Amino acid sequence: MKFTLVLFSAILIGSSCTHKALDKDMTDKLMIRMAEIEVFPGHLEQYLAILKEESAASVELEPGVISIYPMYQKEQPNQVRILEIYRDQAAYEAHLQTPHFKKYKTSTIEMVKGLKLVEMEAIDPESMGALFKKLNL
Repeated sequence: MKFTLVLFSAILIGSSCTHKALDKDMTDKLMIRMAEIEVFPGHLEQYLAILKEESAASVELEPGVISIYPMYQKEQPNQVRILEIYRDQAAYEAHLQTPHFKKYKTSTIEMVKGLKLVEMEAIDPESMGALFKKLNL
């Protein structure tokens, strides 16, 4: 948990120094969460392939999905974390109804040993636009 808070804070704080801020009305509605997932080691490779497909489809096809950014711990690759950022609660609820999300959930249910969804608050949400701008260098 400490790792995810430090990572998220560093991303937001680091990006706040150089770029234009996002509109406050938009940032007030953001839904942010960290999914903490433990995958059974024997299923890791297959799970990661399915997750990669689902996260790419979510960001590409859903206008309300700002980020579905999966990662894993280097020393414990079966400890997966997903930074999820949605435009608002309605975008999240719409995401849950998409075919690609339903496929992900049904095809990985036996691969997941544990799941914890942690609701987050951004420290500096207005600077979030800078983070995504930097990726287009």
